[in-house]
Amino acid sequence: MADDVLLRVKNLKKHFPIRGGLLSREKAKVHAVDDVTFEITAGETLGLVGESGCGKSTTGRSILRLIEPTSGEVWFRGENVTTMDKRSLRALRKEMQIIFQDPYSSLNPRRTVASIIGEPLVIQNLAPSRKALEERVVQLLEATGLAAEHLRRYPHEFSGGQRQRIGIARALAVSPKFIVCDEAVSALDVSIQAQIISLLEELQHKFGLTYLFIAHDLSVVEHISTRVAVMYLGKIVEIAPSKELYTNPTHPYTEALLSAVPIPDPTVRRKRIMLEGDIPSPVNPPSGCRFHSRCAMRVPSCAHNEQTLQEISPSHWVACQVRTGVTSHPS
Repeated sequence: MADDVLLRVKNLKKHFPIRGGLLSREKAKVHAVDDVTFEITAGETLGLVGESGCGKSTTGRSILRLIEPTSGEVWFRGENVTTMDKRSLRALRKEMQIIFQDPYSSLNPRRTVASIIGEPLVIQNLAPSRKALEERVVQLLEATGLAAEHLRRYPHEFSGGQRQRIGIARALAVSPKFIVCDEAVSALDVSIQAQIISLLEELQHKFGLTYLFIAHDLSVVEHISTRVAVMYLGKIVEIAPSKELYTNPTHPYTEALLSAVPIPDPTVRRKRIMLEGDIPSPVNPPSGCRFHSRCAMRVPSCAHNEQTLQEISPSHWVACQVRTGVTSHPS
């Protein structure tokens, strides 16, 4: 593994069992994440985008083992996260944190801001005294655009944007190197989204952070991401540097997603690509290419051949035999 690779995800899978009947036997599986592989370099932001239900959040939570992966490997700074025991994993929490999507449900309404942000410090024994704990919490509040006077307040006294700043401060409390931003701005107004994105970029430069930025809004991802990975029905179909992906989308699904992004300039027209049918069920995903049932460019072999990522230009990977000319083995 290269020296500058902070996180490496290899063949990650997460299948949720569907049980039923008298004995609650497993009847089927939801293929939420199905053989996902990527790397994140220290200091960069990898945007992970796709439609709702494609497995983005499950991927992020499986990396942190908030959800136990079904199979695959997650390597962080040369250590295999998926094989760690509880004690080792608890120690690793200082290095890997998460910012949750909903600032209204992710904060305990019965606890003060000081208690919410200070809890990670107490758990990791990083505050030698009550005074040191409070000083550290004040530092975190100020770093995220809040003030010391907010210490004794409760979550219901804050707006959505302020609550998300509290969530960011909580994630920063233990000085992590890697943060999963799980739809961190999707529940906020557009103007507040811009403020939070700017804050995340500022904190990244200040503390040397690395992000996995999960979102479904491609216009938001474009501004913060170094590279972007596009996910469809549990699989990554394209990975490329941000500018390259937005100017030269190659996978048919990526093209369709970008065609739906509004353009503020009324003089610029973009052809909208309308996809056929509905998203297939992750309980019974299509064989071969997962996207073939909705793709206007499909050929007969797409229904049988499992698509793997192929590099078409430096750091630009695409899983489409029509565009790459590479036919994978049947699944």
